[in-house]
Amino acid sequence: MAPSARDAAATPAPTAEGVRALVAEVPDPEVPVLTIDDLGVLRDVVVDHAGHVRVDITPTYSGCPAMESIRADIESRLAAAGHRDVEVRLVLAPAWSTDWMSAAGRRKLAAYGIAPPSGRAPAAQGGGPVSVGLSVRCPQCGSPDTRELSRFGSTACKSLWRCQSCREPFDHFKAF
Repeated sequence: MAPSARDAAATPAPTAEGVRALVAEVPDPEVPVLTIDDLGVLRDVVVDHAGHVRVDITPTYSGCPAMESIRADIESRLAAAGHRDVEVRLVLAPAWSTDWMSAAGRRKLAAYGIAPPSGRAPAAQGGGPVSVGLSVRCPQCGSPDTRELSRFGSTACKSLWRCQSCREPFDHFKAF
């Protein structure tokens, strides 16, 4: 049965703000404590006059395997909310930077046991001045007495560290 004109009039047209709020809560599949909005992967949401929804996302690095899962999660979330005309675009420029990560996202990472990125991305990548740190603080005990064990951790965007004080290993989200 087709919707009546009265039903169509009673259903408000989707707004970019409403759609953005809906997809902003999509979790990152590699670090599920973060949303794609916390991570800064969600770039833009546009809804045109016909109700076509376009969502732009940027990978944390070129070839990030999580992007297809994020795309599918966005499409699924929007379909469940009744949005049928959806386009999710992968936007590569400008390149993602850890500067785009929200303060809330950084706090969530630390609470989850992953040291958040410190400093800013190098200016060549669109970031500000580089903060030179001698160590990464342990997310478990807060000690700066840590050392890098491997440049690559559980995912390519993290490195593996160990705290010399509490002896716990932990991931550090690399600054890009």
